[in-house]
Amino acid sequence: MIRKFFPLDKNYLLEEAQITSRQHLLVSLVEKVKSIYLQKHNPLGLQDAFTLLFATFKLKNSKPLEAFYQNLAAVYRYKHGEVQLEFVWDGRDHIEKYKVEWETAFAEWTTRFCAHELFLQAVLDLTVFLPENRHAILAENKMNHFILTHFEMRLHKSKGLVAMKVA
Repeated sequence: MIRKFFPLDKNYLLEEAQITSRQHLLVSLVEKVKSIYLQKHNPLGLQDAFTLLFATFKLKNSKPLEAFYQNLAAVYRYKHGEVQLEFVWDGRDHIEKYKVEWETAFAEWTTRFCAHELFLQAVLDLTVFLPENRHAILAENKMNHFILTHFEMRLHKSKGLVAMKVA
């Protein structure tokens, strides 16, 4: 489903590239979060039931992370999504070019987010601990807070994506 996040959200090729990249980017995000969390909290690599839960977890249901992904993709389109197509001189089509650029930006942004403990906890709450976690909506709010603080962008249900100054 295509949703307009701001009035000039019309770069449909970029949006298609983001949609096709969604699953493998979310899987890579979860793997990155697991790795960083274990490096911080289990640097010796000791095995117990908790670390085995992390080691054996594979993301099968990415639905809890999709709202965050869509919001982050909308921020990228807002900042980098020119409606006018440019010439691509290296033989790739626009979707391939947009896909590479989006995946690079997503990896950089999520690496920056992973430096914060609250972000790590939010991703883990929505993935690894989801069956036991009854407060998953709070984790989504924490993740949207990272978009607000890092990009000075807020997502309103009625207005869509709005740039704002964060105090």
